[in-house]
Amino acid sequence: MATINEDVEARIEALMDVMRVPPGKKINLRKDYDPGFTGKWMTKAEAKETLAIGIQRLAEMQDKLWAQNQYALLMVLQALDAAGKDGTIKHVMSGVNPQGVDVYSFKAPSGEERDHDYMWRNFKALPARGDIGIFNRSYYEEVLVVRVHPEILTGQQLPPALKDEGIWKRRFEEINNFEKYLVDNGIIVVKFFLYVSKEAQRERFLKRTMLPEKNWKFSAADIKERAHWDDYIDAYEDMFNHTSTEWAPWYIVPADHKWFTRLAVAAVLYYTMKKLNLSYPTVSEEQKQALLEAKEELEREGGGLKKKTAVKAEAERKGGKKGKKKKK
Repeated sequence: MATINEDVEARIEALMDVMRVPPGKKINLRKDYDPGFTGKWMTKAEAKETLAIGIQRLAEMQDKLWAQNQYALLMVLQALDAAGKDGTIKHVMSGVNPQGVDVYSFKAPSGEERDHDYMWRNFKALPARGDIGIFNRSYYEEVLVVRVHPEILTGQQLPPALKDEGIWKRRFEEINNFEKYLVDNGIIVVKFFLYVSKEAQRERFLKRTMLPEKNWKFSAADIKERAHWDDYIDAYEDMFNHTSTEWAPWYIVPADHKWFTRLAVAAVLYYTMKKLNLSYPTVSEEQKQALLEAKEELEREGGGLKKKTAVKAEAERKGGKKGKKKKK
């Protein structure tokens, strides 16, 4: 397995504590977290090198996650527009086997989805054991967008008595219970908020209007939503204070510098999976005997492995990267 300098590894672990929203503690999003934070603890070049190693580690962890087939990992990504969710998924997950990863981007609910409870569509998209599921936006939109735009709540098919002032507190409780249920069933929940500053968002929106290859990303609706910036920050802060739990904590990731964002997300994913003590399944004595017999049969047909293949196989046996096939 590729190695990271011990000092760098210690700083990365310390960074996780900085980003993690302490369960049970009230935070002030504007004062306690800086979208432009990099800590000056690593250069951009060092971060890219460390990310490359981290991606390799994630791939190895994912292989064990799939082989062990006991846990699943649900990665929830929330952010204001232009914070870099798509780019983060693309870069951080670039080394993992795509057969073991499913990405779901949740847009405005369809008519069918509105006729069900607000978590119905998310339930259907949960990852299977051994897989990683990524929610690009999620059920948290129901305590963010719906809260900032109360007219959406008015149009939801709910009994009038449930559209009272206590709805947000009830939804926080429902979400916490839902995530506790998932974790108790082996689906580990790790949640990220990519925190971009208003100025960085402005610059990224400008690029979308000026660069032809980014024009397709621009939406007039993004500018309208920007006018509700303070309302969104208030909604996010209340959400963190009610839904960052011991079993499913929130990580507020500075998003003004994309190189830093990607490294931070990769680090949290890796250390979350590391705590699971993932390993390849143990082969029974009966299986070992069957393997030995199969090896002998194959060698009788045409000898052992070719030298190049044998060297590669030995390297993999000692801990090199392994491929994987999709479960049937």
